[in-house]
Amino acid sequence: MTSRPEPTVLLGVSGSIAAYKALDLVSRLRKKGVAVIAVMTRSACELVGPASFETLSGNPVAVDLFPRSKPQQIEHLALADAADVLAIVPATANIIGKAAQGIADDLLSTVIMACRAPAVCAPAMNVNMWDNPAVAQNVRLLAARGWTMVGPAEGRLACGAEGRGRLAPVAEIEAAILRALGWNDDLAGVRVLVTAGRTEEPIDPVRFLSNRSSGRMGYALARAAALRGALVTLITGPSDVPAPEVGTLVRVRTAEEMLAAVKKHLPLNRALVMAAAVADYRPKNAAAGKIKKTGRTTTLELAENPDILKYASVHKKAGTVLVGFALETDALATNATKKLKAKGLDLVVANGASALGSDDNDAVLVRKGRKPVRCGRQSKQDLARTILDEVAGLVARSR
Repeated sequence: MTSRPEPTVLLGVSGSIAAYKALDLVSRLRKKGVAVIAVMTRSACELVGPASFETLSGNPVAVDLFPRSKPQQIEHLALADAADVLAIVPATANIIGKAAQGIADDLLSTVIMACRAPAVCAPAMNVNMWDNPAVAQNVRLLAARGWTMVGPAEGRLACGAEGRGRLAPVAEIEAAILRALGWNDDLAGVRVLVTAGRTEEPIDPVRFLSNRSSGRMGYALARAAALRGALVTLITGPSDVPAPEVGTLVRVRTAEEMLAAVKKHLPLNRALVMAAAVADYRPKNAAAGKIKKTGRTTTLELAENPDILKYASVHKKAGTVLVGFALETDALATNATKKLKAKGLDLVVANGASALGSDDNDAVLVRKGRKPVRCGRQSKQDLARTILDEVAGLVARSR
């Protein structure tokens, strides 16, 4: 039995007569365990009552940019941060134009400007409006920025005209949203072990050696794997962000603690995705008390930390997929290829140093028997889905 986290879809409802159809979308998403928060424009509220969306979603509807009921938070930023996917259904010519041109003059348009989640847009309007060159240009701009456009469909419109402009079938919009969430069953029931975060190697009780890894990449992988139906065990060192909802969460601090956790959980899993930034060295002898200044140069003797991926390569069960990460300052593909061969891995994800602490990556994927693939700059969530596409394929072939 799989256990998926409950992702959040931020549903922007603009002032089209098709707004009532978004209620069916909310119902469909809730049945799949997807949380929905509706953000309605004033025009949409004239066509469908916010209470209907509140009843079906189980969440308050957001309408005001400065709600008096929430003076302690900045509404548009809080909503944008909550979204795993932003879906504008239905999308009028007005909201499409605002999104394309960077206009933010109400709650929904301001949320769109602040939101970094994948966006799905389902236009609905009169055929003449849809055919307007300005609308066509705005749609192309949004598509070029990575927005998924669904529809519109052809048929009889609310105004009585015939042509393209009808809201796409709700089932198609739902499918696009689920794809944007990474909702898939290709890892259903597969046990996946993910390591994340950084390690901290004590120098004395108040100091340690570490690195700038935020944990975001590993957490994105763990969450994305769970959305695909995987049974995820997450072994995490310290991080800058909250851990996602997974089947089993194991917290560690040092490289040796992480190795012990991997030794325990590796035999139970079909794949290990080693996204943690493990310190290469640790102080050979950590001081029992705080090291005081002496006015003289202090020498810190370092010992090499265990190679967790190498251990996994030697001790894994047949068919276990191993994925490693390589953080490089130059020659990403060359160095990743060397790591792939040296450690007997199935896939290496190579990142530049700029990926540390960033929301974006520009990764290179290196697999046995294939040319390196540059993914281009993308969010860690998008990269996680790309990596798991590879993992799912490797797992399927190893069965």
